[in-house]
Amino acid sequence: MCGNSMSAPLPAIVPAARKATAAVIFLHGLGDTGHGWAEGFAGIRIPHVKYICPHAPTMPVSLNMRMSMPSWFDIYGLNPDANEDEAGIKRASENIKALIDQEVKNGIPSHRILLGGFSQGGALSLYTALTTQQKLAGVVALSCWLPLRKSFPQASASCPNKDMHVLQCHGDADPVVPFMFGSQTAEKMKSLVNPANITFKSYRGLPHSACPEEMVDVKRFIEKQLPAIGDE
Repeated sequence: MCGNSMSAPLPAIVPAARKATAAVIFLHGLGDTGHGWAEGFAGIRIPHVKYICPHAPTMPVSLNMRMSMPSWFDIYGLNPDANEDEAGIKRASENIKALIDQEVKNGIPSHRILLGGFSQGGALSLYTALTTQQKLAGVVALSCWLPLRKSFPQASASCPNKDMHVLQCHGDADPVVPFMFGSQTAEKMKSLVNPANITFKSYRGLPHSACPEEMVDVKRFIEKQLPAIGDE
């Protein structure tokens, strides 16, 4: 897993408690690593699911005065009108598609792989799911937005995920990625995939972070989209 030709460490992994028949690939937010999210998923793990939490490469980030930190792509601003790092977003998305391919080679079909992320990672997961040729189980998108949204619907014209289920969660007190940006993203998503399959949940008083109630909702969504093989 690398980006910008700068290598990142191997992902944090929570192995399945028994044979893995499904996987969740979850992308952390700006300046973070996959370790905290791996710990979070270990607390809500489902026995047949493997959780993969990759680490973003380190790069200078314009939003933070060009300081170097883990980042999937450069960010110039966090409002709907900000310029975007189109080349970086597309490059990062290709890296995530390669990670999905690796799991398919490991024996988990892509339709049993759920993509997710928080903030910048959630943004990348939405973009990747809409532009990949891999049929996915769905997306969990927390406190985030859809990058390069003006490139859609053209960018997703041949995407096989028009009927995928999406759980989008956002705190209504988010001072970093405004709640309105999240709700506008949910409306945009409804125009790109089956609107009946888009769930947007808000959490009262939640800032730019996750909370136990939200993680329970995430677990329920994963259980529904990635049932044990015998339950399908």
